[in-house]
Amino acid sequence: MTELETWYSSTNGRYLLGLLEREIAASLDTAFGYHLAQVGATRCHPLFGGSPVRHRIYVSSRAGESVSLVANADELPLATDSVDVLIAHHSLEFSDNPHQALREMHRVLTPQGHLFVIGFNPWSLKGVNIALRARAGGSPWRGRRSLSTWRLSDWLNLLGLEEEEARQCYTVPPFGGRRIRAVVERCNAWCARHRLPAGGVYIVHAMKQVPGSTRPAQRARRARLIDLAVPKPVSAPRPAPTPRRGDNAA
Repeated sequence: MTELETWYSSTNGRYLLGLLEREIAASLDTAFGYHLAQVGATRCHPLFGGSPVRHRIYVSSRAGESVSLVANADELPLATDSVDVLIAHHSLEFSDNPHQALREMHRVLTPQGHLFVIGFNPWSLKGVNIALRARAGGSPWRGRRSLSTWRLSDWLNLLGLEEEEARQCYTVPPFGGRRIRAVVERCNAWCARHRLPAGGVYIVHAMKQVPGSTRPAQRARRARLIDLAVPKPVSAPRPAPTPRRGDNAA
């Protein structure tokens, strides 16, 4: 949504993007695989810069400079069990059918695949502000409701996604002059470091659990994503067999 993109272009929006990049970087660093997808409500805010996964696609409902695949979150044109790491950036709360969108993300994830859900926390200062603006008809919050971590956890469990970790940041939106903003930023850093559950934005990390499955990095597979297949490992040539005595006899 252009309104959400405009907000992320503001001073507070850029500050939040920096927080999200730092918070998610450590988890992405240990999430390996062949393919990564970010499904976003915006078109220009990739958060996968710290990922070791080489093939990355940015999915959005509208075309944009960073978008490599135009699709809705609740109808992903990706093969089943094909994505190793998936980042959902506000894509659930800005979807008309968030539960179906989560089902689609579960479908395209590989067994033991990583899912990172980023959303606004309704039980925070930012969440209260969003609720008030939504009641007043303010865009982009009009007609939208933030998804709480409790409700999200229930949905994850129903789908067989095991929650690994939940982080929160952006407890106090920065305001005022340079000195006041510096104090607020130190406060936000302290709250994030001590994992206080009052952050304006959460990052929930979950993994797709399938009985009898193994981690993608520990097995060879031929998963497909769009038109790209995982290359098969090249086997070393076998030595020629030694001829037995009498094989070349006339």
